Amino acid sequence: MFSVLLIACFAAFLFSVFLCRQIRYFAPYWGLVDHPGERKIHTKPIPTGGGLGIGLSVLLTFALCQLCLILIMHTEMLQSLFPALFPTVFQTVFPEVVLVHLNGVVYRSRPLWILLGLGGVLLLLGTIDDRYNLSWIFRFGVQIVVAIIVVSCGWRLTVFINAPILTNVLSVIWIVGLVNSFNMLDNMNGLSAGIATICSVFLAVVMFITPNPLSLQPQFFVAGFLFVLVGALAGFLMYNNPFHASLFMGNGGAYFIGFLLATSTLTATFSGYDGMAHTVYVPLLILAVPVYDMTTVILIRIRNKKSPFVGDKNHFSHRLVDLGFSKTQAVLTVYLTTTICCLGSLLLYQVNFLGASLIFLQTLLLLFLIGIIEYVGRK
Repeated sequence: MFSVLLIACFAAFLFSVFLCRQIRYFAPYWGLVDHPGERKIHTKPIPTGGGLGIGLSVLLTFALCQLCLILIMHTEMLQSLFPALFPTVFQTVFPEVVLVHLNGVVYRSRPLWILLGLGGVLLLLGTIDDRYNLSWIFRFGVQIVVAIIVVSCGWRLTVFINAPILTNVLSVIWIVGLVNSFNMLDNMNGLSAGIATICSVFLAVVMFITPNPLSLQPQFFVAGFLFVLVGALAGFLMYNNPFHASLFMGNGGAYFIGFLLATSTLTATFSGYDGMAHTVYVPLLILAVPVYDMTTVILIRIRNKKSPFVGDKNHFSHRLVDLGFSKTQAVLTVYLTTTICCLGSLLLYQVNFLGASLIFLQTLLLLFLIGIIEYVGRK
């Protein structure tokens, strides 16, 4: 099964490399160009809209998977009509490990396309904003509506609180928060896409080590979802990385990847079959850096008596540059911080509640220490 997920990841990568290359060429004709400005770190116009490459790559990869699913289902019928030919072809193209999970894939298809459709709405919203600079009130309103639809369809946080209304509200906040946190992170070359890749890889690893409570099997479907996202992000990083950038993802891409990561954490089961409630810390640890960046930026803006919705250069990466880091060093340092936080999530399954709480506290103290160093250094 792991080899099948790698094939899907590689397919998304190839789609992304091709599409991002085309978008880089056509973006200026569509008016999708990011010009230098007061809050910008680049010195020349750069095509944007790379998020379209990421989003379309994910959609095309899953469309290809859906086509294979349809082919498998029809092949079973054709196998009965042509028994001499199709057993060999059927078993060669679709190994037994895929056929075992066929019913599960069919069951997951409808909710998968609901999420992808809603993600597509945010992708389109952000892309239009890149072109026409929409009001933050309108963008925020659409994000809330999309989040409410997700929660009303049954996706919500598992926080072990017997208060459905509170759980629903927290779930909406979680989705909208991550959508905007990855948008805020998109302030230096390769930053948002790189962090999303790291987070997706660790979430996929957790899906492999955490069995589904019902089937007692690894959560292949959520892992596959994340593998496809990793492939699409890797393709985009070929054109936008800490060392070079010839294409920006834009708000559309940031909204899309933030939404997919948020909903993947709502879809996944982190407690396994042992009912380890403390493993709900997993998404908080893996996504600690995006949450840290968004929280600190909002607090700084409020302290400076500015609107939390107006951009500035007070992000984690900008603060590192103010301390003397180069832009590349700042991005790589944020990568390292993200990886350190994510590693703690893998330890949660080896400890009890007290151990998990200490790991979570250690992560908080690490980020608090970074905040102190930044504050003192900037003063």
